Amino acid sequence: MKIELAKKYGFCFGVKRAIKIAENTENSATIGELIHNNEEIDRLHKKFGVKTLNDISEITDEKRLIIRTHGITKDDLDVLKSKNKELIDATCPFVKKPQQIVEKMSSEGYDIIIFGDKNHPEVKGVKSYAKGKVFVVLDVSELKNLKISNKVALVSQTTKRIENFTKIAEFLMTTTKELRIFNTICNATFQNQEAAAKLAKKADIMIIIGGKNSSNTKQLLLISQNFCKNSYLIENENELKKEWFLNKEICGITAGASTPEWIIKKVVKKINTMC
Repeated sequence: MKIELAKKYGFCFGVKRAIKIAENTENSATIGELIHNNEEIDRLHKKFGVKTLNDISEITDEKRLIIRTHGITKDDLDVLKSKNKELIDATCPFVKKPQQIVEKMSSEGYDIIIFGDKNHPEVKGVKSYAKGKVFVVLDVSELKNLKISNKVALVSQTTKRIENFTKIAEFLMTTTKELRIFNTICNATFQNQEAAAKLAKKADIMIIIGGKNSSNTKQLLLISQNFCKNSYLIENENELKKEWFLNKEICGITAGASTPEWIIKKVVKKINTMC
């Protein structure tokens, strides 16, 4: 069986930056999971003493605090700034962008529409910068019953699919008088999704490696399933099952933006020994 890796996969700029920050800030604590990958979080804890706090209420005697890649709410950030702690901001610059847009547009009187998952930490953070009306939606159908003004600004969670973002933008064009559209989908996310789709079209089986709580990894799975019914999401090599590979000729592999290369190599090695 042939194993083929997607042309684009794995660590994005923001994740690489955050991990480097954590490695250079030993014996620190992150506010929320630094990235959505349990294996890498465990590595940072064991090797560099970086521990994870669920939220700011768990802060005790920690001297150095790292803000996760997904960012935190404006209120939590203000609280952290008031504490006598060393604060290191590892928020991805591409996540900061929609935060800044939402703050500016809402101050100018625009209603804010965020295309994203309302329970995702990135979206919670972005939403917190709105000074007026703000709505979070995942589908066009959710817009139909909302009382939206004639001035609207649209942004997206960085890891969403451009096709779905476009549908929401098209709907708003027909229902508002003034619409400002900001494509805040990360370019690395778009490239990874495109590469996954291309590979899935010719693969007999697709293995998607990444955290099961990772939005961009779950998007890769959904995209792969559109073209290859035998698509599986795993966090590490121990989740692989030999029967998945029976009578398969091409195994495609992709990985989420928070998946380190060392995990990907372990998965490839395990597949090679199984087949």
